[in-house]
Parts: sequence; structure tokens; C-alpha cells
Amino acid sequence: MKVFYFITLFCLVLILAGSEACGRKDSVAPGNEDGPPEPYTLDLPPGIPAPNYDFSQNPLTKQGIALGRHLFYDPKLSRDSTISCGFCHQQFAAFGHFDHALAHGIEGRIGIRSVPTLFNLIWQKEFMWDGGVNNLEIQPLTPITDANEMGEDLGHLVQRLQGDARYRKMFKAAFGSEEVNSQRLFRALTQFMATMVSFESKYDSVIRKAPGVAFTAEEQAGYTIFQQKCASCHKEPFFTDFTYRNNGLPYLPALNDVGRMKITGSTGDYLKFKVPSLRNVLKSPPYMHDGRYFDIYQVFALYDHGIAQSSTLDPLVKNGIPLPEQEQRALYMFLNTLTDPSFINNQSLSEILID
Repeated sequence: MKVFYFITLFCLVLILAGSEACGRKDSVAPGNEDGPPEPYTLDLPPGIPAPNYDFSQNPLTKQGIALGRHLFYDPKLSRDSTISCGFCHQQFAAFGHFDHALAHGIEGRIGIRSVPTLFNLIWQKEFMWDGGVNNLEIQPLTPITDANEMGEDLGHLVQRLQGDARYRKMFKAAFGSEEVNSQRLFRALTQFMATMVSFESKYDSVIRKAPGVAFTAEEQAGYTIFQQKCASCHKEPFFTDFTYRNNGLPYLPALNDVGRMKITGSTGDYLKFKVPSLRNVLKSPPYMHDGRYFDIYQVFALYDHGIAQSSTLDPLVKNGIPLPEQEQRALYMFLNTLTDPSFINNQSLSEILID
């Protein structure tokens, strides 16, 4: 009996040790830490336009991506070490925030806008709901320093990371020396976010004429409705035209969010927000810039009979977009084909154990 107990205990210790090792395998950059970083090439589908992001100043490497992934999921990037980028950008929700209407952060603070999804970022020229950031490399600066999100001082964050032996090791593997600075911090995060590419939905397979893949009759009907009533703003293949529009969403005085006018100062941009991509849309509620809708059918209802008239209302929705019940169901079925399971379940994008 004692021998059996000792063997069982010994095996348990080995299992736990192995689990811990597996959990930590991504906490250091892959490859030779003393050699140059290893180049990484994105596998992009044919027919997709060239990315807008300029990789010449920040070429992808395995070590740089690994560092960016570690940073993305590390709550130490926030002032009180409670909020990471991945806390709000949840992979199962296409890196949106499934269970909160508005962004929230340290000390239970609440923002005024919903958390945008993160994918296909390297094709975008501007970021945030109002386009207030015009370079992917500096996009993380906003949530990191925002008082209602991560609330951290950038200089203090750099000092904190510089004092961490593991981070010094990872920065050396990614950039050739142990120096931690804001440029390297943001470039590593950008390298990881650059790998968030979503073009493997059923829709993509149908468009590429993959063998044995076709829309059902209802999906095809929904695609036809989409092309007739939605595609002017949600252009293929990104399912957004990257413009800013007033889509008739009723104004909420409590939030007092004027949209892009906050950035441009032009009254012509009053209540205009970026057109979001519809890829993975059924996996990424809540909807709209203020997260007021948790059901896609509420969005259909807005366009069908809920448009609020205003001076900057987009002409395309001035008279609403009639969507009878049967069309709504067909449209729902088509939007479901925009879900990309390989992206949502991609282990290389998943959270890693950070201790």
C-alpha cells in the first residue's frame, strides 16, 4: 500500500510539473535567444488587397510576435495589474467584449464606447470608433493610458518592464538588446495584432469555390439581400468601407458622444462613427458604438423602423432599410457564414499562462 501511494504521488508531481511547463512554454520567445530573430511570413489568402500597414520598419519575427502575445495578455500593463488587453478583447468574441456594453477597466471604471473587435487590422488606416488614431503602432497607447481602462503612465510602464528579467530576455530575443522602450513595446504588440487575420469563414470558402462548399438556399437568399441592402457600407471582402457614417442610431444624452466630430471639430461629422466589419458579427455582440444592442435582430429593427433623423444622417438610411421578417431570417443565416471558427479558435492567438 505504501509503495502504491508513493508511486501515485510521484506520478502526480510529474503531471503537475509537466502541466506547468506546458503552460509556460510560450512565456519566452522561441528560437535561439542569442541569435537574430527569426522572420515570420503571414499566410494571406489570394485575392486580398495588400495590407496598408508598412512592415518595412517593423518586420514580423517569431520572437517579436511571441513578445507581443505575452504583453497582450499581461495585466501588468495596467496601473494596478488587473486589466490586460485580452481582458477586454476576448478571442471567443472575435477579440471584442461579449459581456459588457461599454469598455471598463481598473477600479470598476466605465467608458463611453463599446470595445471594438480586433482582426484584419493591418488593412486599416485609422482606428477607434472615431478614427482618432491613425497608426496601428500607437493604437495601444489609448487603452493603456486611458483613465477608464488601463490607467497606466507610459514611462512608469516602461520602467516596470525594464525591471523584469523575463521581459528583458524577451526584448533581447525580439530586438537584439535588453532595452525596453515605448517604440519596442508598441511594435511587439503590433506584430502580434498583425497576425489576427480572419478570412477563413464559410463565405470565404464559397467565394473561393472550395470543393464541396456552397451556400444553402436560405444563405444564398440572405447574401442577395445583403448585396442589395447592406453592401454599400459593408463592402466585401472586409465587410466595411472604413468610412464614418451617421447610421440613424438615436442619440443618448447620458453618454454625450458626438462621434468623429470630437476628432475633426467639424459639425459635418456629428454622430458619425466608423462602419464596423460584419465578419464574425454573430460572435461579437454587443453592437453599435455604445453597445446598446445585444441581439442582431435589434439592429435589423433599427434599420427597418427605428432610424432617428438628423442633419448628418447618411442618405443611404434616410428612409430606413425595409427588412421584413423573412428577409431578416435569411440575412441572419448569411451573416452566420461570416463566422471564422479557425480564427476564433486559433491557439497561436490564445491567452497564455502569465505568472
